[in-house]
Amino acid sequence: MSKPHADADILSARGFDPGPILDSLPLLPGVYRYYDSRGAVLYVGKAKQLKKRVSSYFQKSNISPRIRLMVSHIARIETTVTRSEAEALLLENNLIKSLKPRYNILFRDDKSYPYIVLTGEQFPRLTYYRGMPNRQHQYFGPYPNSYAARESIQLLQRIFRIRTCEDSVFNNRMRPCLLHQINRCTAPCVGLISEPDYQADIRCAVLLLQGKHQEVERTLREVMEQAAEQQHYEQAAVLRDQLRALHTVQQKQFVESTGGTTDADIIALASKDSLVCVNLAMVRGGRHLGDKSFFPEHAEDMTADEVVQAFIAQHYLSRSVPALLVLAAKCGDATLAQLLSEQAGHAVRISSATVGERRQWLEMAQRNAELALQQRLAQQGGQQLRLERLRDWLNVPALQRIECFDISHTMGEATVASCVVYDNLDMRSAQYRRYNISSITPGDDYAAMRQALMRRYQPLSAVYQASGAAQGRSGAEAVAARPDLILIDGGMGQLHIAMEVMQELALNDLLLVGVSKGEARKAGMEQLIFADGSAQRLPADDPALHLIQQIRDEAHRFAITGHRARRAKARTASRLEEISGVGDKRRRSLLTHFGGLREVMQASVEQLSQVTGISKSLAEHIYQQLH
Repeated sequence: MSKPHADADILSARGFDPGPILDSLPLLPGVYRYYDSRGAVLYVGKAKQLKKRVSSYFQKSNISPRIRLMVSHIARIETTVTRSEAEALLLENNLIKSLKPRYNILFRDDKSYPYIVLTGEQFPRLTYYRGMPNRQHQYFGPYPNSYAARESIQLLQRIFRIRTCEDSVFNNRMRPCLLHQINRCTAPCVGLISEPDYQADIRCAVLLLQGKHQEVERTLREVMEQAAEQQHYEQAAVLRDQLRALHTVQQKQFVESTGGTTDADIIALASKDSLVCVNLAMVRGGRHLGDKSFFPEHAEDMTADEVVQAFIAQHYLSRSVPALLVLAAKCGDATLAQLLSEQAGHAVRISSATVGERRQWLEMAQRNAELALQQRLAQQGGQQLRLERLRDWLNVPALQRIECFDISHTMGEATVASCVVYDNLDMRSAQYRRYNISSITPGDDYAAMRQALMRRYQPLSAVYQASGAAQGRSGAEAVAARPDLILIDGGMGQLHIAMEVMQELALNDLLLVGVSKGEARKAGMEQLIFADGSAQRLPADDPALHLIQQIRDEAHRFAITGHRARRAKARTASRLEEISGVGDKRRRSLLTHFGGLREVMQASVEQLSQVTGISKSLAEHIYQQLH
């Protein structure tokens, strides 16, 4: 084994000698993890041969400053051997998403992608769906955003008039709904279309979703001509309208593949001023479904090839992979396609776009990446100005992370507290928290605020005190969770409660500011209240006030959304809970069957008795109690 680089000597001087660990590593695929002296994960990586890959960090002299800094902090190395490089890829990205190492490039994409679903009932339903696919239904997508999926559903409704209503509504209709009256549904719920005719529309919808426009058009035209020959002019007129709507859909497509039913993802990259944007455009069935832009963290000194490879590995983990990925030639990786194919269970090709329509696809994605990058830079410039102004006004030069609390309830009912987070020039929704407040006097905002603050900062206090005041800020977990400023939506009373909580938790150094709406409760009239009892009002056009308003309004929105959901759930359950003989199981059966409490109240005794577990006598009892 060759002599380690000087970085290994630095590590040895700090009490960590990588030599014995490197000597024991096997030439097998696996995942390695670097830890600092406090046990925080610095980096997670995969390797085809662990020994060679891990050793390279301590032998190379041309590593980047960022990696050199990381190596200087390594205090422990852990490895996991896997059966293949593909399995190492999956494990690596699972660990990156769960551990969020400081030196790994991170793509934030917590939401699942939307699909269009045709359900497996006798009269299938067209619907929007997020989550894991179910084999009994047909799924089309994924779509890059909800707008693209819902727009496609509306277009399919216009052409084929497929039902979109829930089964609980469909099974209990007595007459056609409004969608039938505006020609968006053929009303199979009341028998206005036969099952064979409805299934014919479903088959055409499937072909259209698969990108087979010409086959759909040919089928509709043949049936229309046949209906005209048989003098079924009304049916022929309906088919004529479907053909016209189909032509409209085709004209709305931004990209139409000449290759038929191509499924592909196009990945382009743009970078400027240490900010990187990856644009993902989705083509399914030869149709451009839309695109989505990603802004990874810790990508400042990464090459384009490294960024794209990290994006592909993290993005397609536990997601469907199309048969074709179109990348710029400089971003290609011959081994990555093999790993993706092994993970996906089908052949995946990575193509460099040089000529033809793939080049057009990539140019389109590249323009969108550059546009999204310009918009993000402009947005960050505005946010930077607001944050700098707030730093100057509060005299806190290192101000970075801000947390804001708000309380929402209706006359004390279903009290919910919210905590929203502003960090790194943006709202961090993944770190938001809601607290269902209980065991207090209804309407006591002070007690609700106390409970929320205690639940949020007690764990931080434990970490802070265990590490010591001098060391608490440097721990990776404490830094990630410790705010530089806490905003309390309320007046002096709420602020005093916050001060008491921080004193009890020995977190007196946290900066607290109350945000009072003022007498007129108008935007721009807010008063900012400080721990010493002083109050100050910023000018309505001050960027610092705009940042505070942005964070406060988001806390209010998040709190009231949670409150409304909790209140609706409580009110829905309470009416049925009051009825003797209706327990949890029967209550769930009723709500599932009819779709909600309002529909249960509108049901007749005969309809209630059709629910599993509800006898005729119990149905009469329920009806009497609800009316």
